[in-house]
Parts: sequence; C-alpha cells; structure tokens
Amino acid sequence: MQKVAFFDIDGTVFRSSLFIELIEKLIEDGDFPTEAVDEYKAAYERWLNREGGYEAYIEAMIATFFNHIKGVHYGTVADAGKELIEVHKKRVYRYTRDLIRKLKAEGYYVVAISQSPKAILDQFCASYGFDKVYGRMYEIGPTDRFTGVVLEEEIIKDKANIVARVLEKEWVTKKGSVAVGDTEGDITMFDSVDQPICFNPNKKLYDHAQKMGWKVVVERKDVIYEM
Repeated sequence: MQKVAFFDIDGTVFRSSLFIELIEKLIEDGDFPTEAVDEYKAAYERWLNREGGYEAYIEAMIATFFNHIKGVHYGTVADAGKELIEVHKKRVYRYTRDLIRKLKAEGYYVVAISQSPKAILDQFCASYGFDKVYGRMYEIGPTDRFTGVVLEEEIIKDKANIVARVLEKEWVTKKGSVAVGDTEGDITMFDSVDQPICFNPNKKLYDHAQKMGWKVVVERKDVIYEM
C-alpha cells in the first residue's frame, strides 16, 4: 500500500486562489455581471485591511460563483480556466512544489483538495503530477449549461471527508500520511493524518498548530524556514 499526502491548493501550492482568479476573469469577460463584485467586495476589503478572515472572504466568493453560474455554458468556464492556467500555472510556492516532487519520488499517492471548481483544478494539478483531485463539482444540464446545483457538497465542505474517502477507496495507508494547508479550514484534514504541515498559516491555524505541536513552515520571498 502506498503512503498518501493531501495538499490544499489555493494559497498552499498556488500563490493566489484559482477560484478568485476564475471569478474575476468571468466578470472581466462579461460572463458574470459587473455587479457581482459587490457581493464579495466588503469581505475582500475586511480581509485586505486585516479586519476580517480569509475564510469569510472565500465563502463570499463561493456564494458569488453559486449565484451566477446557473445558465453559463460549461465551455465558457473551461476556456476561461485554460487561459488562467496558461498564465498562472508556474506561480507556485517553492516549498510545496518541491515537497510534491519529493513525496512523489518516495512513492506517495498525492491528492489535491480544494474549494475551487474541479474543472479548473484538473488543469492546474496536471502540471504537478497529482494522482487524484477533489474540488467542487457543479451539475451540468442537457445543454451543457450549469444548473446551479452543487454536487456532493457535504463531502467537499469538510476535507476530513475526502481523507476518509481516499483511505477507504484507494490502495493507500494512513501510516506516514501527510497533509499541507494554510487556514483553519484545513484543521479537520490535519486531524486525520500522521504528519500535518501548516504552511504560511493564518492566525487561527497558527495558534491551533502551536497547541497541537504541528509543524509550521513559512516561505517569505526567497526564504523558507520552520517555526
């Protein structure tokens, strides 16, 4: 049985958020209305001013996507995602990029877990050799247009559910398992593995990591160090 490693993507491997980049591109291209910005602007500004959390900002972005995806053709989103990946696919952190390579070389089964749409995640993760990709899936109707329905939402909302599914369905072992993430939304994933790595953690995750004795790694400019 292979050992297994789980990676959050946005802010952990990718230096920004695929989800945020996708929504902003859909607005820029006119596929989402310009007013959609108003639905997450306040949460973004609170986060930018360090008055609110990143998780709240992401939740606002998820709600915006959900509000406007109905009726959009799958090809529109796929094309936008392809353009984004061509521009952004190398904008990753050195630490996590190199860790993925190292674990793959050691025979690990490497899994991506993200709140970003799976269609764009598949394109991004293909460049880094992930064995399995879990992201948000949205129902597509008979005319290849999104219906606005999220598939298996209860599973993807909690990353521990994905860890449990992988351990059950894939030929992997929990022994020596690794997880890498950057916010408190990753805590249940960390609780489910042997070796949690909190990478560039936000305050809530950092405080929890200190209590739990979890490994904390920070990459700042061209310096990588453990805390």
